[in-house]
Amino acid sequence: MIFLELVLQNFGPYSGKQVINLSPKIDEENSHPIILLGGMNGGGKTTLMDAIRLALYGARAQCSTRGNLSYSDFLNQCVNNKIDPVADTRIELLFEHIENDKPIKYRVVRSWTKNPKDGKDTLGILGDSDTWPDALVNIWDEYIENLLPLGISNLFLFDGEQVKELAEQETPPPVVVDAIRGLLGLELADRLAVDLDILVNRKLKEVGNSKDLANLEEIETRLTQQQEDYQTTEEKVEILKDQVEELEQKQQEAFDKFISEGGKIAAERNQLELQQNTKTAEIEQVRQSMCELAADVLPLALIPNLLTQAQAQGEKEFRHQQIQISKDLLIERDQRLLAWLNQVEISPIQVEKIQSFLIQDVDSLYAKTIQIEAPWLLADDETLSQLDNLIYHLQNSKLSAKEKLAILKNKEEEIHTLERQVQTAAAPEDYTKLRQALEAAQNQVVEAKANYETIRRRLGELETIIAKSKRELSDYTVENIKHKNSEHIITSAAKVQNTLKIFREKLTLRKLNKLEEEVKNCFLYLLHKSDLVHRITIDTKTFSLLLYDLNGKPVPKHRLSAGEKQLLAIAFLWGLAKVSGHRLPVAIDTPLGRLDSSHRSNLVERYFPSASHQVILLSTDTEIGKKEVETLRENEAIAREYLLKYDSSTRQTTVVENQYFW
Repeated sequence: MIFLELVLQNFGPYSGKQVINLSPKIDEENSHPIILLGGMNGGGKTTLMDAIRLALYGARAQCSTRGNLSYSDFLNQCVNNKIDPVADTRIELLFEHIENDKPIKYRVVRSWTKNPKDGKDTLGILGDSDTWPDALVNIWDEYIENLLPLGISNLFLFDGEQVKELAEQETPPPVVVDAIRGLLGLELADRLAVDLDILVNRKLKEVGNSKDLANLEEIETRLTQQQEDYQTTEEKVEILKDQVEELEQKQQEAFDKFISEGGKIAAERNQLELQQNTKTAEIEQVRQSMCELAADVLPLALIPNLLTQAQAQGEKEFRHQQIQISKDLLIERDQRLLAWLNQVEISPIQVEKIQSFLIQDVDSLYAKTIQIEAPWLLADDETLSQLDNLIYHLQNSKLSAKEKLAILKNKEEEIHTLERQVQTAAAPEDYTKLRQALEAAQNQVVEAKANYETIRRRLGELETIIAKSKRELSDYTVENIKHKNSEHIITSAAKVQNTLKIFREKLTLRKLNKLEEEVKNCFLYLLHKSDLVHRITIDTKTFSLLLYDLNGKPVPKHRLSAGEKQLLAIAFLWGLAKVSGHRLPVAIDTPLGRLDSSHRSNLVERYFPSASHQVILLSTDTEIGKKEVETLRENEAIAREYLLKYDSSTRQTTVVENQYFW
């Protein structure tokens, strides 16, 4: 597994949306596993660790600031105190892991608001496809247990306080003990032992509460009688079924006769006559509308040619009138021109030529246009406009008349159809006989079906009774077998518990031997001092570490310096992570604690670059200082650097990329 990206939105001191790229840099020649995040105490380092835990485990997450808070109260505590109460708080963790030999990416999204109604967050899973992630939400707790079990998560996501506690105590703290038990598989063995006790108690209760077994002979006699009753009832059901089918056939014949001889139409006579009267009233209404059209302009549709001729003649006379007016205007203008010419110094001959030209010009202009017969219509403008309107309304009236004629035709055909139906209806006395015959047939069918249904239900009841008797007969033998099985389970439980105890002890020894060797190797590698410890053992009950020198003598833990104790604690966690077999990222909060310079150098040079394929370090400026960060940079172990800038006035933290304290 590799953590690729962490997104915080209004979470803790992180206001707004802030994105942290966590992916390490791995190339063919070198590996750069370390993601270094620097921040002062109280600046939000531990919040990042809590965000990772919360994204993965939700309500089960073992976060540093939760304490005894309920999940709802803890979510409220995580909301940034500067945002709008209705704004979303959101955590996104993008990670990649190998599934079916292929890299798969999942983005775990948890969001909530201040004081959520249901006291929970909203979980969403985004993946490479849309099919699996939707179903993954419902089984996420089980799924993440296969990738990074909660019980051993503290081996990979730990802080300096955990290292300090592990270093100073003679026995590991509860969180480390739980991780060891989960790693060794002891949880399954313990759970099996508890389940076995529950099973034994249940079987003891069954044996203690068992009743006397039923009399076998009485059950068999009762079952035989029930089977005979069932056979008799089944025969009755078949007879009644045939009777129902016969009566249904007669009912159908009566119904067909009722239809063919006009009984149905006779029953509907009143409805048909009512429809006929309605259609007649509708026809009368259409005819009244047509009379209104005939009383208006519609009769003029008989003389369309005369109307068209009058309209054309009016247009010609109107044009002739306009031409005459324009001619008179031109003649008046020519007269004014000639009068003016006579007043100026122009010779009479020239005036005559001009006058002759004007007369010829007027005659030539109107010679072609005045080829019209003398006006005879003598209509004025208003009359011609009324004639145009009359022709327009006449067209609309003709269309309306055609529509009403079509409606009238359809209504008359509907009335004719209704009249034919009424004529085929049976006479009242014949209708009564047909109806009575049909009702009698229907009543016989209803009665026969009721009898059939009653007997059929009785048959079903007998089936249930017989099945119950058969179960009693079968349980007579099964109960004996169960009784003997319960006694066998109870007597065998003690043997199984002893076997389970031996198995747990051997399993613990076998896995602890491997763990002891790994812890020793890690400790000597970090200590860089091979003469201090020769062998390390782990107590099978308390899981405390015991150190021995080259002579096989115990090395008391108090003889170790504070730095050596912390290196031993880190070696213990490192060894547990190796033995787990899980290839997982390591995240360390405040990693160096009270280490002196030499031990700090060993941890920086030896542990951080080798702890995992991805190492997330959350450090203050006094832990991974200028010297340590320069060493990591020189060794090309750092993939990315971030600085968590905390503003004490606003109590908000901002993530600055590509920057550290130095």
